[in-house]
Amino acid sequence: MASEGEAATALQVLRGLDTGPRGLTEAEAAARLAGVGENTPPLPHSGSWPLRCARALRDPFTAVLLTLGLVSALVASWGTAVVSLALVAVSCGLRAAGEHRADRSLAALRELVAGTATVLRRTGDTTPPRVREVPVSDLVPGDVVRLGPGDLVPADVRLLRARGLSVHQAVLTGESAPVAKAAVEVPGAADPGPFREPHLCFQGSWVASGSATAVVVATGERTRFAAAHSARAGRREASAFDRSVHGISWVLIRFMLLTPPLVLMANAALRGRGLETLPFAVAVAVGLTPEMLPVIVTTCLARAAALLARTHRVVVRRLPALHDLGAADVLCLDKTGTLTQDRPVVEGALGPDGHPDPDVLHWAAVGAWWTLQLAELPAADALDEALLTAAGPVGEEYEGIGAVPFDPGRRTATAVVAGGLGTHVLVTKGAAEAVLTRCGLDPAEHERLLALAAREAGAGLRVLAVATAEGPARARPCPDADEHGLTFRGLVTFRDALAPGAAEALRTLTGLGVGVRVLTGDHPATAARACRDLGLEAGRVAVPGDPLELEADVVARCTPEDKARIVSGLRAAGHTVGFLGDGVNDIPALRAADVGIAPRVAVDLARETADVVLAEKDLGAIGHAVTAGRYSSANIASYLRVTLSSNLGNVIAMLLAGLLLPFLPMLPVQVLVQNLCFDAAQLAFAYDRPGPAALRRPTVLRPRAFLRFITGFGVLNAVADLATFGVLALALRGPDVLDDQAVFHSAWFTENLLTQALAMFLLRGGTRPGPVGRAAAALAAVGLLLPAGPLGGALGMTGLPPACPPLLAAVLGLYAPALRAVRARHDRRRP
Repeated sequence: MASEGEAATALQVLRGLDTGPRGLTEAEAAARLAGVGENTPPLPHSGSWPLRCARALRDPFTAVLLTLGLVSALVASWGTAVVSLALVAVSCGLRAAGEHRADRSLAALRELVAGTATVLRRTGDTTPPRVREVPVSDLVPGDVVRLGPGDLVPADVRLLRARGLSVHQAVLTGESAPVAKAAVEVPGAADPGPFREPHLCFQGSWVASGSATAVVVATGERTRFAAAHSARAGRREASAFDRSVHGISWVLIRFMLLTPPLVLMANAALRGRGLETLPFAVAVAVGLTPEMLPVIVTTCLARAAALLARTHRVVVRRLPALHDLGAADVLCLDKTGTLTQDRPVVEGALGPDGHPDPDVLHWAAVGAWWTLQLAELPAADALDEALLTAAGPVGEEYEGIGAVPFDPGRRTATAVVAGGLGTHVLVTKGAAEAVLTRCGLDPAEHERLLALAAREAGAGLRVLAVATAEGPARARPCPDADEHGLTFRGLVTFRDALAPGAAEALRTLTGLGVGVRVLTGDHPATAARACRDLGLEAGRVAVPGDPLELEADVVARCTPEDKARIVSGLRAAGHTVGFLGDGVNDIPALRAADVGIAPRVAVDLARETADVVLAEKDLGAIGHAVTAGRYSSANIASYLRVTLSSNLGNVIAMLLAGLLLPFLPMLPVQVLVQNLCFDAAQLAFAYDRPGPAALRRPTVLRPRAFLRFITGFGVLNAVADLATFGVLALALRGPDVLDDQAVFHSAWFTENLLTQALAMFLLRGGTRPGPVGRAAAALAAVGLLLPAGPLGGALGMTGLPPACPPLLAAVLGLYAPALRAVRARHDRRRP
């Protein structure tokens, strides 16, 4: 950390680092680099392929499939074992491959933002220092660096010399205004709050104006930047996807664990059959399991993530985060650099009477032009750039005489230009209080103008006061000494430049049912103004600690901990929360959210913490990601509704039929083949395109709603299966012919696949058949043709008697409208 430079003089810091104003030699720098390591923050890594695959086993259904596969192998049910273990391998492989692709994409983005630093280095002890550019990663404590406008601060540094230096610390504190820094010899007490020491600059900030020479005091994981991240790092809470899928999973797992003992005990008590029914009991448990869930989920999310990366340059680092985006109903974001750009634009120019006056902008731009030309600044500061952009070509019609650039201590900048014959005009601009004290005003007028400036600042604008004075020409003007008795010209007001496309993106998110909350370190009025300019309703503006902060549209003056606390509070209130941030001050909130989002230009630690990385800071890309997440989640939800209700109905019917029949209602191998056919058909859900209703609101997998759904439809499926049992008794004329096990198994096999095909088609929620409709048709064809074919004979099945198909058709003819009616009733009751 930068403690070495916090309370020591510059000379003490140099001595403590065993360096000097001329910097290090190349040999010293190389030795220190070997000792302290590269100047890069500690970044998380997703690990090797085996580790990625092992993490995939934490998914409860994947773990259950693995367990069922091993149990099936123990009871010599090799078909079930092979299929279950194969599905586990496919699921783990797909998830690991998705993470690997995301890591490669992120590494490519990192390369795009790698930078260099200007450093003084010597080839030997007696040689003079040379200014050279070195990679930021090669900096070491003791290096002497030079900073200019626009430069990133490459490490924690102690200022040795500074001229008009101000730095943007938005990535550290969230404040949009630059902070003044100075090379004070004996540091005093720092302003309250982190990153406030005036003689220190911190890694992650960048120079807004001025120049400086500084010595590096901390690099890599020892910087404040890295320490802020590591201190806030902790175990991440379960996301919306984890909570919903795990909730559904564990309820079903309890059913599955109860099923084999119930089957064994019932058959032993009523039919005298013991362990010989164990393979059938395991097959029934597998039948209740949505075996394809890990594969369907991974395939749906991976396809959507690949499409986002290809078409919108969005990198999804954690696949379930795509579902969380689809489920998000609140998006929290910082203002600076997200809704607004890191630069101001002129809003207006007001005369002393408070009315628009273009002369005020003219004189302010003249001062900006000649300050830039005569003060030897490498670049204009942000306010001067805004003035020159708004005023157009101005300043060159005058002859520049002298200039003093903006100084944080004086809080003004002054330029002198040639006026009329034998006169000079002094133009001073700066903070309202500082300029007004240099004007010859009576106390009442002074207070009135201060109130005018305060009114504009209260409207969320930055205020620059302008004053001039005309006097006789001098051979050697002294601008700063002549700043008295000035004539007040007026005020120039600035607002934050809006991010391109932000307003349209916010309208899109609102149309998708996603509420936007702004959490910023800026002043409340500044934040509210930016929201109004974007068309975002800032109905309530709060500060941390407000009892209604969770209901506010804008929360200003937020610290990093405040942002994380508010995000956690929204999640605790039942919301699914996304957070978009780009600075180290946003890392706690990125971790606290269901899904963290960062742009490519974010600091490394924020980018590595995020679940989703935008190649550009484009809110429109978030809208596309939300849409992709909802499509994926709708397909996953359709799969779960169809497979769970169908499986539950089959299991109920099998358990009852097993107690009523003198033989097993279906052989274990037949149960396995039926599951395989159904599972193969349901792969189509990964490629389906749900209807427009899927985009209207966040898609959330709610365990209780799913349980109600599958219970109702599962009972309906069980009734259809048991009706088939009655139809078979009628078709075969008398209960004795039920001893023909092959006919019974074949008829029930066909009926099960046909009802499952109908469920796939009618419960998916879309309007067009699409891939699911075609897969359902193929499944029905298999159900009709397989029992009478060669494979059916090998599985112990046979062709159906002529009387069976019409009666099965009658059952299905009643089942289909009943299914439609129950589905319609469910849709009407759904909020």
